[in-house]
Parts: sequence; structure tokens; C-alpha cells
Amino acid sequence: MARKLLLAHIDVPDIHTFEVYRQKGGYRAVEKALKTMSPDDVVEEVKKSGLRGRGGAGFPTGMKWGFLAKPEGVPRYLVCNGDESEPGTFKDRYLMTYIPHLLIEGMIVSSYALGANTSYIYIRGEMMPQIRIVEKAIAEAKAAGFLGKNILGTGYDLEIHVQPGGGAYICGEETALLESLEGERGNPRIKPPFPAVAGLYGCPTVVNNVESIAATVPIINDGGEEYAKIGIERSTGTKLISASGNLVRPGVYEIEMGLPMEEFIYSDEYCGGIANGKRLKAVVAGGSSVPILPTHLALKTAKGEPRLMTYESLADGGFVTGTAMGSGGFIAFDEDQCIVRNTLNFTRFYHHESCGQCSPCREGTGWMEKVLHKIEYGYGDISDIDLLWDIQQKIDGHTICPLGDASAWPVASAIRHFRDEFEWHILNPQEAQTRNYGLVTEGVMSEE
Repeated sequence: MARKLLLAHIDVPDIHTFEVYRQKGGYRAVEKALKTMSPDDVVEEVKKSGLRGRGGAGFPTGMKWGFLAKPEGVPRYLVCNGDESEPGTFKDRYLMTYIPHLLIEGMIVSSYALGANTSYIYIRGEMMPQIRIVEKAIAEAKAAGFLGKNILGTGYDLEIHVQPGGGAYICGEETALLESLEGERGNPRIKPPFPAVAGLYGCPTVVNNVESIAATVPIINDGGEEYAKIGIERSTGTKLISASGNLVRPGVYEIEMGLPMEEFIYSDEYCGGIANGKRLKAVVAGGSSVPILPTHLALKTAKGEPRLMTYESLADGGFVTGTAMGSGGFIAFDEDQCIVRNTLNFTRFYHHESCGQCSPCREGTGWMEKVLHKIEYGYGDISDIDLLWDIQQKIDGHTICPLGDASAWPVASAIRHFRDEFEWHILNPQEAQTRNYGLVTEGVMSEE
């Protein structure tokens, strides 16, 4: 059985309450950090752990904390990114719903490490149940003396506020989130300056994902070096995976980094295989923005080595034969699924969610949606495939924030790995309306 750090007590009745969470060892990390460690000690433990941001970018958390400017007399802020708008990702919502005090404990530990006395949890506006749950958890922690003035008699003060977002995907980008938190339209800022220097209200700010902040609790409890023993290479610790699609057992799983993707999909401990006895056609391993992979490249790298659930192994081969860990939004597609329709679905989402600030993204996402709509509904031309390729190239790397890249990568990978399916849609427009193309095997499409 894989070791669980975040979800170890997830099945305990009433673990969402302060009393039960405390009985299970909750808030020990706060007591240890505030009473026996300096803020720099906490930062050092997180650096030793090798923890990388769990929201998608995978940047080392301890290093990010180390960049925080500390000018005299200027407040610092910690902002938790609970916006979680990436299609296919629902792990943060799961954490906030069922074990909210783990997030609150992580917020206290992380705020202490950063010297922040006011911190914010920004939660997607549609998640009203989670907003209420987290607000209740904050109130319980405050009533027990873990928030407010002079926490545990240590002289450290902290207030945590919950801010509902407006339901915009773009506000998952940290500077757009800060703009939204300040009451402005959620448009990404040009960097530099980076939030670590000039973030919320122009003050030094760290923005971390829900899972990243929760992971600081086992790191402080067990020590950074102990945490780093889990996983392989620079992918340490455990990772929450949101598994969905055509799986026997979709859901949120906590895996040890280094688990083979084949084992994750097919073992009874995890997803239990493809639903209804079907065969696997493709995998999106890290949320809708990462490249889609056909089965043979999802289960093994281009070198023939097992594809592991790590930052390094998933990225093996670059975006030509690899993908990315992203946010851990794992979507499995069986042999009956249509890649063209799925790509249109993703592209329609990115077109809708573009903030419109950058021309390549504002115009390009709309163009890609229109061209994909033509192909899907029987009006496409073979030249449209190269047109799509040209549009995504002109978006990728030409925008202020990564939303443009996120819209381009699914289109590029779908064409790269499933070009035959796009061509079949165009050459057989009537038939494509009544059935799907079929299965990809070792890079060759078959019409089964």
C-alpha cells in the first residue's frame, strides 16, 4: 500500500471538524513550528523536502519562499490559490471539502515561515459549499487559539480570510488572482516585478496551491529529509491525482511519486482499469492544458521505458513524445472517444476563458474553435489541419500568461499524435457524424 500523508485520515468520521482533526494529531505542526522553530528553520525544512508546487508549474516551493522580499516595515502576504479551474482537476476541492483543517494548519505554518500576519484563501466562486466549510474551519481554529493574536502564547499573530472568486479560469494565474483579490478585473500582470517583490497591494507576496500548502504539515511533522525519501529524482513526496474519464474507479488518489502510469490505470489499488472492458486510447495526464498522449506513449516513453508519475518521466521526450504533470488532472479516454470532439471541447473552454488582454490568445483561441468546429461537424478541409497548427504556433509563447500556451498545447499534441483521425473526419464527413474513428495502437490508427 502506498504511503498517505495528506489523505491518511480522510475516511475518519467527522475529520472535517476541529475536534476530530485534533484527536488525530492535527495542529502538531503548528505547535512544533511556532514553539521550537524559527521562520527560517521552517523554510529550510521545506527546501530539504524538495516539495514542488502542486498547482501545475512544479516550481520548488522552498525556493519560491526564499525569493520573498523582506523590506523593513512592509507587510508580507501568503495567498492560497484555491481557484482550481483546470478541467479535469478536482483534488483541491476534495481536500477543502473533507479535511479543511489540513489546509488551515498548512496556512498557519506557511504564514509563520513567511512572516505574514494576514493571509488569504482565494476559492473559486462556484465552490460555495467549500467556501462555507473553510470559513467554519477558520472559526473553529480561531476559537481554539490557533488563529488571532498571540497564537499559543508565542507572540505570533495571524488572521486568515476567505475570498470567493468570480469563477474565471484566468484567476488561477497568480497575478490575475491578486488583481481579483484587490477588487480589479482579473487580468494577469506583466512580470517583472514578480509577486515576491510586489504582489498583493504592492507588497511582497507568495501564492501557493492548496495541495502545496497542505503538504507543509507532514513536512514539518516528519522533517524535510524524511519527506524527500518518498518519490524519486526531483519528484519527492506524494501527489494528489484527480482521475476521471473512462475508468472503473475514478476519484482522487494520493500516490507516491514514481508510480508507473500503467499501474495507476490498471491496478485494483487505484483506477482498476478502463471501464466496460474497453481499451485505452489516450491519456491527458495533468489537466486539459497538457499534451494528450496516445496509449503507447502514455504507458512507455519513446525510449521504451515505463512512464512514471513524476515530473521528469512525464516530461521525457519534451512535448513531441511527452507531456507534463501539471495539476494532476488525469483523464483517460477509451477506444470509443473522439479526439477531434475532445480537442474542440478544450478549445471552446479556453476561448471562453481568455481574458482578452493579449491579441494572440484573444483572437487565436476563437479561430481554433471555429476551425475545429468545422472539422467536427463535417465542413472541414484538409488545409484546416495545417491552419490549426499554424495558429497554435502563433499563440504558444506569445502571451503575458500561460493561458495562451495552455490553449495551444492540446491542439498541437492532438494533431501530432492523431492527425489520421482529423483527416478521417474531413474525408468522411457524413460517417464521422455517426461513429468515431477508433483506436490508436503504437502510433497507427485502426478502424475497429
